[in-house]
Amino acid sequence: MSTIFRLDASIRQDGSVTRAVADTLQETITEELGSPTVVRRDLGTGPVDPTLWPLAAFAGFVPEDQRTPEQLAAVQQAVAYADEVVSADVLVFAVPLYNFGVSQHFKAWFDLVATNPRLSLGQSEVVGRPAFLVTARGGGYGAGTPREGWDHATGWMRRVLEDVWGLDLDVIETELTLAEVTPQMAELRDLAREQLAESHETARQSGRSVTIKLRPAA
Repeated sequence: MSTIFRLDASIRQDGSVTRAVADTLQETITEELGSPTVVRRDLGTGPVDPTLWPLAAFAGFVPEDQRTPEQLAAVQQAVAYADEVVSADVLVFAVPLYNFGVSQHFKAWFDLVATNPRLSLGQSEVVGRPAFLVTARGGGYGAGTPREGWDHATGWMRRVLEDVWGLDLDVIETELTLAEVTPQMAELRDLAREQLAESHETARQSGRSVTIKLRPAA
């Protein structure tokens, strides 16, 4: 039986675009794979303690029998998180843009899990596995817009997921998500709805491709 690992980093439960698009994606993948096991990690409701990362990182330079109880606990937590990633056949990351940068919840999780040798640079055990990054931005950040270049999250996430872990990554992006609740963006609401609908359709199309990506080479 296949396993899907899904991570959510939105601090919103209701009204979250990344959660909604990831729901569509997960439902499609589930239909394609036929009742897979789904492992959820919700950083929005259960954030990672940021103090664990330095403990786990420095523990790597200390013999195991000389580590402090705090270091041992941090390493154990990193192993548990890494287990969820390494055991997955398909990975879904739903991470919005916050304050022009990477969600602190996702960064704290990645920093800790990357201390595990199975997910470190050059040793990744998930190379080539199908993965999806679902991200959303409240405004417009495309070429020619006033905020072009202000998205400092998507590029970094692609770098660590594609180049550090070697995942076969598809990215599903949605912009203008704050148009419905921002009076100054009222004229962009129709465009925002179109973009959201396109993202859900992209999620369906991407989800249908998962069986091809999982198929072993002849």
